[in-house]
Amino acid sequence: MRSPPVDSPLRTSTPRTAALTAAVLAVPSVLLLLLVAFSWRPLLAVDGDIARTTHRWAVGEPGVTHVFRVLTDWVWDPWTMRALGALVVVRLVWRRSTWWPAPWVAAACVLGTVVQQSLKAAVGRARPVWPDPVDSAHYAAFPSGHAMTATVVCGLLLWLLRLYGAGRALRRTALALALISVMGVGLTRVWLGVHWASDVLGGWLLGALVVALTVVAHERRFGPERG
Repeated sequence: MRSPPVDSPLRTSTPRTAALTAAVLAVPSVLLLLLVAFSWRPLLAVDGDIARTTHRWAVGEPGVTHVFRVLTDWVWDPWTMRALGALVVVRLVWRRSTWWPAPWVAAACVLGTVVQQSLKAAVGRARPVWPDPVDSAHYAAFPSGHAMTATVVCGLLLWLLRLYGAGRALRRTALALALISVMGVGLTRVWLGVHWASDVLGGWLLGALVVALTVVAHERRFGPERG
């Protein structure tokens, strides 16, 4: 892969900053994984309390629950997010003069999916079970695939906006939409009773870690910021 030309519009952060961010994210990610894998009782108790409360709300507020189902099944669904990531990759490749972030975005999306499915299989955590469910989901619970995929895709898009030197207004708007999407999808998964709160937290942490590692790899390849 060739290096970006000197007059490239792409602007990068320092490798040290990216590496430090990845290291900071790795610690709570691994810790939470271990606590879930070894069924740490205090964590299970908190998860149970949150799940019972939100499920009671979900049953009592069918209108809100319906809206959350639409959001989680269509707007913030992992496949919707992956399709968005794929469109971004196609767009980057189409812009031949600045195509090189495309492989990094594609690799990060694939890595996120592989990590997610591997941990689900390895941990094998059961989802909440209710006598009066308002929604259903398949496969193991930890980490939340919805939360992790949304975090990876939204994080990558924010990173690309910074790389391409997008204006402050656009970046702030994108950041607001990303926060709404990432936080919102986590809320819907817990509200609908298909995930424990720590599943969502794990998805957020691991998704952010994947993005951080992608930035680290990219910065080490292309070097620190150019003036």
